Amino acid sequence: MSEQNRVVLEIAAKKSFASALDWPGWCRPGKTAEESLVVLADYAPRYQVIAELAGLGGIHEIAEHLDVIEKLEGDPTTEFGAPNIHAAAEDLFMTPEECERQLALLQACWTFFDDVSARVSEEMQKGPRGGGRNRTEIINHVNEAQRYYVTQLGVKAKRDSLVTRELIEPHREAIIAALREHNQNQQHPRWPLRYVIRRAAWHVLDHSWEMEDKDLTSQGAQE
Repeated sequence: MSEQNRVVLEIAAKKSFASALDWPGWCRPGKTAEESLVVLADYAPRYQVIAELAGLGGIHEIAEHLDVIEKLEGDPTTEFGAPNIHAAAEDLFMTPEECERQLALLQACWTFFDDVSARVSEEMQKGPRGGGRNRTEIINHVNEAQRYYVTQLGVKAKRDSLVTRELIEPHREAIIAALREHNQNQQHPRWPLRYVIRRAAWHVLDHSWEMEDKDLTSQGAQE
């Protein structure tokens, strides 16, 4: 348990993030550090789906024994809504076994994102002021952000080019290969490798859950 229940808190004045370091993508915000921890635990059932896709489990038990090992000072990006500070624990390279585990969870996040993208409505529930992206815009945003994250790994793609499965899959395969190679060679890019994985997985899952929550398909069926 002590090996897999580590949490880092990223704390800014008006927003905080709680991130499970051993479970990339399991990261939730709150107005305070305490609230972010509560929300993180509340999301255990949703993250369990990701763990199972990666052939893992035990999320519910871990959620009951979260261990905060670092508290980090956030920055304007934290306030904006993204976990932007890496933990000291993420400076360490991974064993080959842990690397494969982390990569499996990142791939599970991609699989879940693809599944959600295929089953939700094109139009999403709008915000209070009528704003917000539709499904295609969210998908393009996620893929474009990922393209930016991984240029530091030497994985490059033209801007706005990741628009079809035929182009996205090779890009993802290149990301996995680059992360594995950097870890084997003990070479950090601009961001520590663990943080690259955590940031990428968070962004994919955050928007996957957004699409689920704003999906109009089930609402239409109920009406």
